[in-house]
Amino acid sequence: MTNAITYNHGVAWEEAFGVTQGYSVNGTIYISGQFSHDMQGAFVGEGDIEAQTRQTLENLDLVLAEFGVTRSNIAEVEIYLTNPQEHFEQCVVLLKEYVGDHRPAATLIGVSGLAFPHQLVEIRAVAHTD
Repeated sequence: MTNAITYNHGVAWEEAFGVTQGYSVNGTIYISGQFSHDMQGAFVGEGDIEAQTRQTLENLDLVLAEFGVTRSNIAEVEIYLTNPQEHFEQCVVLLKEYVGDHRPAATLIGVSGLAFPHQLVEIRAVAHTD
């Protein structure tokens, strides 16, 4: 039997999709893909990759904080971009700003679309509690 702990932002689609934002078990935190929305569920930053990336990273911070860890506990990030040719450099700059001197493993993937029509970026992560 494991002692799994979960966290949700409390937005409507979590229940509708049957997922959790963060799932911690045995010292590892699996963080669902985060994207640009406020805590009322409203989309933030339509057409603006910087605004969307910053809000997405803020949402990632909320999940980390719920498990009592910080950005330095991130082991891996996966970034999904709908327009990697146009947004790659700006996204990398924002990620470097976000992680500071910490260097998690990272993958950036170009995709043809994401869950919501105005969504330009989604970021998922794996972190550790120790």
